[in-house]
Amino acid sequence: MARKTTPPTLTAPKLQLTEREIKRSIERIETRISDLETFDVGTLVSGGSPELTTLTTAIKDTLERCFGENTSAYNRFIPAAKLRYSPMMFVSGGPPIDYVTPTRRNIGNAVALLNEAKRSLGEDLADLEHTLPESTPLPLSAKSNSRRIFVVHGHDTGSRETLARFLERMDFEPIILHEQANQGRTIIEKVEAHGDVGFAIVLLTPDDEGSVKGGAPEPRARQNVLLELGYFIGRLGRNKVCALKYGTVEIPSDFAGVVWEQMDDTGGWKQALTRELQAAGHDVDWNKLMKR
Repeated sequence: MARKTTPPTLTAPKLQLTEREIKRSIERIETRISDLETFDVGTLVSGGSPELTTLTTAIKDTLERCFGENTSAYNRFIPAAKLRYSPMMFVSGGPPIDYVTPTRRNIGNAVALLNEAKRSLGEDLADLEHTLPESTPLPLSAKSNSRRIFVVHGHDTGSRETLARFLERMDFEPIILHEQANQGRTIIEKVEAHGDVGFAIVLLTPDDEGSVKGGAPEPRARQNVLLELGYFIGRLGRNKVCALKYGTVEIPSDFAGVVWEQMDDTGGWKQALTRELQAAGHDVDWNKLMKR
């Protein structure tokens, strides 16, 4: 009888990040390390707490953004998300279980792994800076620091209008497709005609539902939004595209290297977006950001 063999586990290719994306990834990891170092183990109840669960999720999300899901680097550092201690046995009536000591040890291991992930990214950054020519050509449209910003959106008109008014306050000109004349053109022809912009912002809102075959439906952005997201990545380059995610919505794995921010009602996304615009070479007036 032939021996049954287990097929090898396939890993995804490593993300090819830009210099700016690597620096942003290092900042995210430093934030997770700070979160771990300030975590209060006194909140533990039966080995867990809402804060510990949130921290675990944040670490997984950060590593996925930095390295891409199921890459060799991601698989090497993902044990940093194993924070909760689960005892091997529980004896009824026995001495109380010490959750604090092993959880503190798990946190120490997580900090060490994240520091190693940070060091790895630092080496990638050094390699990139060493190999890049002094002047790296940009796509033709990306050479312009035009104040025109293309706004890609779905059915959530409230989020669209909030973003448009914010951009106008910051002295940018939002380009919203349905506000432009059709002139007998198809949608993609209109996108191409008005795509000579300095930046694109893509609103990912839960307008549709979808799933893998046989799976449970999950909130998704509209297909035209994802199409236009890919279009502007190709036209402008990833460093001039930012996605704003509103609510619970799936992020396609193919866009794992794209910068995205959570758009919430607290307004914190405005600072994050302003930083992205500034990093892309735009002049921004931070005083206008503070005005209501």
